[in-house]
Amino acid sequence: MTPSLFRARSTAVWVVLVVATVVSWAVGHEHGTGSAIAVVVLAVAAIKVRFVGLDFMELRDAPLFLRGTFEGYCVALW
Repeated sequence: MTPSLFRARSTAVWVVLVVATVVSWAVGHEHGTGSAIAVVVLAVAAIKVRFVGLDFMELRDAPLFLRGTFEGYCVALW
Protein backbone atom coordinates (compact mmCIF):
# COMPACT_ATOMS: atom_id res chain seq x y z
CA MET A 1 0.00 0.00 0.00
CA THR A 2 1.29 3.37 -0.90
CA PRO A 3 1.08 6.46 1.29
CA SER A 4 -1.15 8.13 -1.31
CA LEU A 5 -3.81 5.53 -0.57
CA PHE A 6 -4.10 6.87 2.97
CA ARG A 7 -4.51 10.43 1.71
CA ALA A 8 -7.22 9.59 -0.83
CA ARG A 9 -10.71 10.92 -0.18
CA SER A 10 -12.21 7.54 -1.02
CA THR A 11 -10.25 5.91 1.80
CA ALA A 12 -11.55 8.43 4.32
CA VAL A 13 -15.11 8.01 3.03
CA TRP A 14 -14.77 4.23 3.25
CA VAL A 15 -13.67 4.51 6.89
CA VAL A 16 -16.62 6.80 7.66
CA LEU A 17 -19.00 4.33 5.99
CA VAL A 18 -17.63 1.42 8.02
CA VAL A 19 -17.87 3.38 11.27
CA ALA A 20 -21.41 4.53 10.42
CA THR A 21 -22.42 0.94 9.70
CA VAL A 22 -21.08 -0.28 13.03
CA VAL A 23 -22.68 2.61 14.93
CA SER A 24 -26.09 2.19 13.31
CA TRP A 25 -25.97 -1.56 13.92
CA ALA A 26 -25.03 -1.06 17.57
CA VAL A 27 -27.73 1.56 18.13
CA GLY A 28 -30.39 -0.53 16.40
CA HIS A 29 -29.31 -3.75 18.08
CA GLU A 30 -29.14 -2.35 21.61
CA HIS A 31 -32.30 -0.28 21.58
CA GLY A 32 -34.80 -2.39 19.69
CA THR A 33 -37.44 -0.88 17.43
CA GLY A 34 -38.24 2.46 19.04
CA SER A 35 -39.38 5.12 16.62
CA ALA A 36 -36.63 7.59 17.57
CA ILE A 37 -33.98 4.93 17.09
CA ALA A 38 -35.47 3.99 13.71
CA VAL A 39 -35.23 7.61 12.59
CA VAL A 40 -31.57 7.77 13.63
CA VAL A 41 -30.73 4.52 11.81
CA LEU A 42 -32.55 5.68 8.66
CA ALA A 43 -30.79 9.05 8.81
CA VAL A 44 -27.42 7.29 8.98
CA ALA A 45 -28.47 5.14 6.01
CA ALA A 46 -29.42 8.23 3.97
CA ILE A 47 -26.07 9.84 4.77
CA LYS A 48 -24.31 6.64 3.69
CA VAL A 49 -26.26 6.61 0.41
CA ARG A 50 -25.17 10.20 -0.21
CA PHE A 51 -21.50 9.37 0.45
CA VAL A 52 -21.61 6.36 -1.87
CA GLY A 53 -23.32 8.33 -4.63
CA LEU A 54 -21.06 11.36 -4.44
CA ASP A 55 -17.73 9.66 -3.92
CA PHE A 56 -17.92 6.16 -5.40
CA MET A 57 -20.40 6.79 -8.21
CA GLU A 58 -18.66 10.11 -9.00
CA LEU A 59 -21.79 12.24 -8.78
CA ARG A 60 -19.79 14.97 -7.04
CA ASP A 61 -18.52 16.12 -10.43
CA ALA A 62 -21.68 15.25 -12.39
CA PRO A 63 -23.76 17.85 -14.26
CA LEU A 64 -25.87 20.03 -11.99
CA PHE A 65 -29.20 18.42 -12.97
CA LEU A 66 -27.97 14.90 -12.22
CA ARG A 67 -26.38 15.85 -8.93
CA GLY A 68 -29.43 17.89 -7.92
CA THR A 69 -31.71 14.96 -8.70
CA PHE A 70 -29.55 12.69 -6.59
CA GLU A 71 -29.42 15.17 -3.70
CA GLY A 72 -33.22 15.51 -3.88
CA TYR A 73 -33.50 11.72 -3.76
CA CYS A 74 -31.35 11.64 -0.62
CA VAL A 75 -33.52 14.26 1.07
CA ALA A 76 -36.71 12.43 0.07
CA LEU A 77 -35.24 9.14 1.28
CA TRP A 78 -34.59 10.55 4.71
